[in-house]
Amino acid sequence: MTEQDTTVVDTADEQVLDQSAAQDGDDESRDEADIAADYIEELLDICDLDGDIEIEERAGRVYLTVTDDGEALRVLAKPDTVSALQELTRIAVQAETGEFSRLILDIGGSRDARATELQRLVDTAIERIEAGSTTAALPPMSSYERKLVHDLVSEKGFHSESEGEGRDRHTVITR
Repeated sequence: MTEQDTTVVDTADEQVLDQSAAQDGDDESRDEADIAADYIEELLDICDLDGDIEIEERAGRVYLTVTDDGEALRVLAKPDTVSALQELTRIAVQAETGEFSRLILDIGGSRDARATELQRLVDTAIERIEAGSTTAALPPMSSYERKLVHDLVSEKGFHSESEGEGRDRHTVITR
């Protein structure tokens, strides 16, 4: 990723520093990113919270990261809250573009914290399998989290599959 692919929005100063002057990228995903950033910026303003919004594009997917210098975002960084805000942001983007959005929202490092937690879950499940269990089922999680789990399991040389429907969809790990 280059600096040309990154946009930073500082809601404290309400300045937008757009470092993507020569956009080679997909205009649709750039529009998606701008719409999402505007939506989150407005939410922060309504909540009277300061934060910086960074936009990245990776593999055709928009990633919005909201950070601050203190603890102001702590309330919004809870996993369920981030998931709900991500879904609301996706709906706002879809309402404006007419296209389904696959953006990923991270507030206050919540995604990194969740990735660490998922790593611990996978390690524990693999320990159970190595101790003699034939399978290890993880709790239900989002499709994004299941994808992370599948990647972690694969790196360890094990196999995983998603099972169940809707909110009960979970990952089962085998040898």
